Amino acid sequence: MQNRRQFLGTIGWTGMAALSTTGYLFAGTERTSLSDAALIAAMFKQRDPVKWLFTGDSITQGAKHTHGMRAYPEIFAERVRWEMGRPRDMMINTAVSGNTTADVKSDFEWRVGQYHPQVVFFMLGTNDAAIQKGIAPDTFKANMTDLIERVRKLHAIPVLLSPNRIVVSMAQERAALGDYVAVLGELAASQSLVYADVWTAWDTELQRKYKGRQNDRLLNDPLHPNGYGHQEIAGLLFRTLSVYNPDMPSCGGPYYENKCW
Repeated sequence: MQNRRQFLGTIGWTGMAALSTTGYLFAGTERTSLSDAALIAAMFKQRDPVKWLFTGDSITQGAKHTHGMRAYPEIFAERVRWEMGRPRDMMINTAVSGNTTADVKSDFEWRVGQYHPQVVFFMLGTNDAAIQKGIAPDTFKANMTDLIERVRKLHAIPVLLSPNRIVVSMAQERAALGDYVAVLGELAASQSLVYADVWTAWDTELQRKYKGRQNDRLLNDPLHPNGYGHQEIAGLLFRTLSVYNPDMPSCGGPYYENKCW
């Protein structure tokens, strides 16, 4: 009998597309039940190209605040398409500055559905938490649950990223952001989702790395990460997906330079 890795190697993406919303590759075949993390790991190894879609707000869009440096979806593209040798994989970024879960819900077909992605990354909550948006944590949870269900109906895998920490003293209208991040953690735990917890890492491992100056070093304003902040978010996502390699430039390793003059 084949083990799971051998089994995935024989079916390719065509077979993986049969994944049901229950997490079973084929209904009634318990031995082929795989976690989202295992399925994504298999995608990195298969020969068929994969469509990876990112959506969310200005952070994921990479708008304005990177000063021309790559945003985390672009760093992900460099890691996968160049360093991991998957040049035919497609990276699609439909994030829009200022957006909330309600915006993505109302525009789901345009932003997500039409592309038929295999994996969909969501980073949302920073704008939902703004008082003026009028989206309570319970509504945020309902919206995220709906988005996750819609992704499953596409036979795609949802991946959640929590937002980075903000400077609350300078963005008091978003003082409750932690409550929205808690919702993401609850959804990830209850549905066994792949979850890159940027929020927690910001005030733990990144706090240690930057000796308590992570906001000074990684934010461009009270809300938005700068280019270095995006590098850290990308690194956390790579570790979450088990594709982190400290020797690779996208993960913080040295860049190759061939200066011949």
